[in-house]
Amino acid sequence: MHAFVVDLVSTLSTAGYLFIVSAGLTLVFGAMRVINLAHGSFYMYGAFLVTTLVGASSGARFWWAVPACAVAIGAVGAVVELGVMRRLYRSEHLTQLLATFGLLLIFADLALRLWGTGARTVSSPSPFQGRITIAGATFPSYDIAITVVAVLVGVGLWAMLTRTVVGWRIRAVVSDPEALAATGTNTHLLLTVVFALGAGLAGLAGAIVAPQTSIAPGIDQAIIVSAFIVTVIGGLGSIAGTALGAVLIGVAQTLGTRYAPNWASTVIYVVLIAVLAVRPWGLLGAAER
Repeated sequence: MHAFVVDLVSTLSTAGYLFIVSAGLTLVFGAMRVINLAHGSFYMYGAFLVTTLVGASSGARFWWAVPACAVAIGAVGAVVELGVMRRLYRSEHLTQLLATFGLLLIFADLALRLWGTGARTVSSPSPFQGRITIAGATFPSYDIAITVVAVLVGVGLWAMLTRTVVGWRIRAVVSDPEALAATGTNTHLLLTVVFALGAGLAGLAGAIVAPQTSIAPGIDQAIIVSAFIVTVIGGLGSIAGTALGAVLIGVAQTLGTRYAPNWASTVIYVVLIAVLAVRPWGLLGAAER
């Protein structure tokens, strides 16, 4: 029971932040059909920005710093969409990959100039700085906070996409943008909002996970690999599939670290290959021609 509780909490915490960052990636692809490698940069900037805003306050500023990071990175995403991504919608995926990879390199160099090459840390808010014991298992209480935030984000995205006019328009712009524009909807503004929302989710994930890890240059490239694996496993464009993919990768990382630490980094690729061998379009994705 002790090992089970520890593994369960670790899995949910890992799946939580992976879902938040991957949800932004799959939302952008689902609405725009754009593969954005610079999504990892938004995650890294959210993490670095929260270290700047919180500083040495022992987590006292964390409550407002996290949403501030999400909003700020969302604004950066809107600028990127207006300046770069809007010109790539009708381009081939290879062109999109090259352009967004260039953005990834530009953002990485800018981060070095803004925050330097050293690693940074930040304190979690005081209510979550302790540890919790359940069934004899002790783990950081902040793991629970990440899981709760991920659930709230998931429920919020589901409600927006299925219960609001904005969600209806986002789904409509995928299937028939011309017909949606004929109804009077500003599709260009809608796509800007979607891209900004995706970037904001990446920034939120970076800010949320910052107290649990060392923030240093290079985390943008590391997270984009994991995010793409999650979205491909779940099915590009599927929020529910992203949640399922995040849980599978969380399980794989947790069990791999516990039982095969020397092979832990390869376990997620084994899961990816196994899923694609059965369903090339992902668990909850739709087959496309």
